[in-house]
Amino acid sequence: MKYVSLEQVEPGDILGRSIYTSDGLTLLQTDVQLTVGMINKLRRYGVTMISIKDPHLQDVKTEEVLTETTRKDAIRNLSGAIQCVQAGKEVDVRGLQKSVNHIVDETLRNRRVLLNLGEIRTNDNALYIHSLNVCMMATVMGVGLGYSVNQLKELAIGSLLHDIGKVARDEGETSIYKQDSLESHHTWTGFNLLRKKHEMSIVSAHIALQHHEWVDGSGVPRGLTGGEIHDFGKIVAICNAYDNFISPFSTEEETLQPYEACERIMGLAEKRFDHAMVVHFLRTIAMYPTGTSLRLSTGEVGVVIDQNRGLPSRPVVRIIRKERAGHHRTGEDHEIRDVDLSEEPTIFITGILE
Repeated sequence: MKYVSLEQVEPGDILGRSIYTSDGLTLLQTDVQLTVGMINKLRRYGVTMISIKDPHLQDVKTEEVLTETTRKDAIRNLSGAIQCVQAGKEVDVRGLQKSVNHIVDETLRNRRVLLNLGEIRTNDNALYIHSLNVCMMATVMGVGLGYSVNQLKELAIGSLLHDIGKVARDEGETSIYKQDSLESHHTWTGFNLLRKKHEMSIVSAHIALQHHEWVDGSGVPRGLTGGEIHDFGKIVAICNAYDNFISPFSTEEETLQPYEACERIMGLAEKRFDHAMVVHFLRTIAMYPTGTSLRLSTGEVGVVIDQNRGLPSRPVVRIIRKERAGHHRTGEDHEIRDVDLSEEPTIFITGILE
């Protein structure tokens, strides 16, 4: 599977990863053969990158922290909760809690897998994919930090709902925050919504309140400093920022590649983010996600096919040399070589191919 720009996709290419709508339904199923109409539909949905299958990567199996079923169910249950909030109705969190149980169980089972955030974003599902990505990153961090199962569930549901205040209607007790910044407003709104849910821990509600607090005191809504911010708030602050950095649908000025977003996170350690939490975060994320096309210092071009836990900047890359002049494009006309960068200290990644 290869992650490519939609502009590179041609009719006949095979979709490598399902694309979901905002209510958890399948917009396009894995293995569908893309047509001109489908490609144009994706373009109208704001899709810029998708995963396609490559015959030279058929033997590559991307390890996932969560199954497709768990991801899809989480999006569907989150969609139901958001629809209730938008309508001013009571939110039944039992479906979300069931999804969170699966997320925690699978994350514990797959604790050695680096996160590849490969869900395809559209202008319809962007908020849901963002929420799920933040939840996955936060839960993986929590596992690495040795949290108990109950703590992981508190962290997971709070991070899944960290932006719930963005969709809530203004009512009496939250209207006093209308003059604040958007970040300050939605953190208070989300907190006031979640703290009333007796099925949820107040710690989970504080994630919605604190995920824009910075350790140097310059954050919102209360300008807390390092020791005053709950560890869950520190975790979700990093995960939320990272996913916004890599999302074409966020309010960030530019969309960053994952390795660039990691650099940005590192640069903000001890300013926005807790330094120790940044170190833990960088151990969980694939700086060069599987399927990424890149260029090496040797001048060769390859595709990331595997990750090295503990060395997220040194993945395994498959080099596929083009067919020789005068030959037809067949598998026999390609030389395939896998390079494990953790074992090749003199070879470096020099760029990403978009």
